[in-house]
Amino acid sequence: MRWWDIDAVLELEKDLFPEDAWSRGMFWSELAHARGPAATKRYVVAVDADRLVGYAGLAASGDLADIQTIAVTRDQWGTGLGGRLLTELLRAATAFECAEVMLECRIDNVRAQKLYERYGFEAIGFRRGYYQPGNVDALVMRLTDPSTSVQGTEING
Repeated sequence: MRWWDIDAVLELEKDLFPEDAWSRGMFWSELAHARGPAATKRYVVAVDADRLVGYAGLAASGDLADIQTIAVTRDQWGTGLGGRLLTELLRAATAFECAEVMLECRIDNVRAQKLYERYGFEAIGFRRGYYQPGNVDALVMRLTDPSTSVQGTEING
């Protein structure tokens, strides 16, 4: 993801997460730490025929990585794009030498939970009222050793 992707990312963000969409400033802040030798973040986009159809981001700190966001346009649901974006983030976590990857997922987002489970994430707890202003709980999930989840997985295009 680069700065010129932010407008398209914000459109998708507002469509998929209307109550708790990230702001332009939040994405700028994340991208400020995604380049160069001291980078601690990795943000990627998926484009189909010059149209942004997905994005994802990860933050690393020490041996722990956090998946910050994964989003895919509704017309791409069920195509495997979410899995390809997740694979890219797990590769980044491995490159950052992270031993664990954590994430929060809306408790009502069963589709995302099933994706994370397929990659080896396990539910470890809840964060009550995590998503605001809707006061929706988050399921906290953890993956130990992200390198094992991406071995033999190839991303094309």
